[in-house]
Amino acid sequence: MKTYALYLESGPKKKKTMAHVLELLGCVAKGPTTEEALAATPDSIRTFLRFLNRHGEKADPDAPFNTKVVEHVTEGQWLGNGDPALVFAPDREPLETKDIHIYLQHLEWSRAEVVKRVSGLTHAQLEAEPPKGRSIRAMLEHMLESEFFYLSSLVKVEGLPSSGTIVQKRQGDLLAWMSHVRKVEIERIWSLTPDECTRAVEHWKQTWTSRKVIRRMLEHEWEHLVELSERLGKPV
Repeated sequence: MKTYALYLESGPKKKKTMAHVLELLGCVAKGPTTEEALAATPDSIRTFLRFLNRHGEKADPDAPFNTKVVEHVTEGQWLGNGDPALVFAPDREPLETKDIHIYLQHLEWSRAEVVKRVSGLTHAQLEAEPPKGRSIRAMLEHMLESEFFYLSSLVKVEGLPSSGTIVQKRQGDLLAWMSHVRKVEIERIWSLTPDECTRAVEHWKQTWTSRKVIRRMLEHEWEHLVELSERLGKPV
């Protein structure tokens, strides 16, 4: 039976926790406690497998599997939320061309599903403030800002505003700008040199590697795709 290795991050006293399923890069589960995050993980894995299957990848969401915690980080400043400072052991492995092809395909699929959900929403729907969290427009801007920060923490990205201004200096419609920025990001990832695929870079007291950059891009977009889907009543 398949066993998925879990990499956990937890706040003080194992409260708010995020479980990372690195074999299904992008798949995460969250909970207010470690126990609840672990309990939520099987459903999150099956949801992610359905997503892959829907886009033509061989994945069986109904197949039985086990999970096993192999790393649990409990020291950090923003644990349980997808702490950008975290570096798990697999994040330090060299990024290979075959991996880039797979992960960028997954990024294309997740972005397409985000766009599908928000296209056609009215201005009022995009700007509506929920009881908790961001408006949909603010969520999209946050996604854009975050993904560009991840990549620009590792390498210089030509042809775009600097990190921290990518939203303010956008050109035209937000979705069109997000599409343009993602296109430039993908081109830069494809152009990573062998050195860039293996080195670790210190940026803002955080360590970044090529694998970590793509992990965070996938995980962060997946988190918000799930959030959008729940808010709009359209299951992933």
